[in-house]
Amino acid sequence: MWQTPDSIARNEKWFYDAKFGVFIRFGVYSVLEGAYQGKVQQPRCAEWIWADAKISAAEYREVAMTFNPVEFDAEQWVKIFKDNGMKYVVITAKHHDGFALFDSAVSDFNMIINTQFKRDIIKELSEACHRNGLKFGVYYSQAQDWYHPDAPVMSPRNYSAIWKN
Repeated sequence: MWQTPDSIARNEKWFYDAKFGVFIRFGVYSVLEGAYQGKVQQPRCAEWIWADAKISAAEYREVAMTFNPVEFDAEQWVKIFKDNGMKYVVITAKHHDGFALFDSAVSDFNMIINTQFKRDIIKELSEACHRNGLKFGVYYSQAQDWYHPDAPVMSPRNYSAIWKN
């Protein structure tokens, strides 16, 4: 479905008027904090560590099982955002590693099945934003889903190494 020019203009005006929001990159890669087996990733870009450090798929699934953000509190996060003047929240619902922060029907590589946490972070954050008057959006990477063997890779890098176990 295409947006009309009027709809695009309204959205752009809202975005420029809002001026201040938050983009949260959060997922399995957060556990590794930009370092793997004692080697710090350069540049330190945590969400690319699976590919850049050439971690096997089996090892990365093990890392996913340790992802347990027990201190995650959507209401507290949203209160902080709102108290600091933010108007919108965008979070990585699924980044390039293919791991979904929600209960995905597309893949079992998600918060509910592959972590100790077993909660839908996207649902909780979305509901908290709506209750508190913040716009909510998600970043969902489809073109570079490293977990899905048939997904296209839109990058000059060669990620075939991540599928070797």
